[in-house]
Amino acid sequence: MDREGMWTLERQAARRGHTRVCGCDEAGAGPLAGRVYAAAVILPLGLELPGLDDSKRVTPRRRQVLFDQIQAQATAWAVAWAEPEEIDGLDILNSRILAMNRAVEGLSPPANFALIDGNRDHGSRCAIALAHETVVGGDGRSASIAAASILAKVSRDRYMEEMARRYPQYEFERHKGYPTRRHYELLRQYGPCPIHRRSFLSKL
Repeated sequence: MDREGMWTLERQAARRGHTRVCGCDEAGAGPLAGRVYAAAVILPLGLELPGLDDSKRVTPRRRQVLFDQIQAQATAWAVAWAEPEEIDGLDILNSRILAMNRAVEGLSPPANFALIDGNRDHGSRCAIALAHETVVGGDGRSASIAAASILAKVSRDRYMEEMARRYPQYEFERHKGYPTRRHYELLRQYGPCPIHRRSFLSKL
């Protein structure tokens, strides 16, 4: 999508009277270990951030550059998470929603409307509280959601690199907790550590 097209949803919301629109996305729903992260970002309407896109389509080096640029130039940004214990207690859908709602509520100044990546805005126990709309494929359609995807992805990767230093035997720096063959090999060798999601380990 062209750069101008990435602002369509924000401009539509602004025409409806929403003066501070945030994008929200999460990272880390699928791994066997670690937190699920979320970020919310309010960008100045039309802000140029060269290379901004869905975090999965941006190189790691470019993500680091964008991370700093977004934090420096955003009207507001917030990063939040749900802990592995919360994921096991709630389930991953509720935990994703919980982390996203925490990020939205962490914005200062606050948003008055949210664009939420994906097609789910609530689980059985958690929901997005702010007025919002869900956007399927939002990280490729909305500049604000794309910015949130970068903050969430980089924040989670940095956290997993920290966990790799704490629990070096699991090689988290390589797979970031995702269910790779190597991760399963190490789990079978060492058993789970405190940040593993017990509810995700049924294949062991």
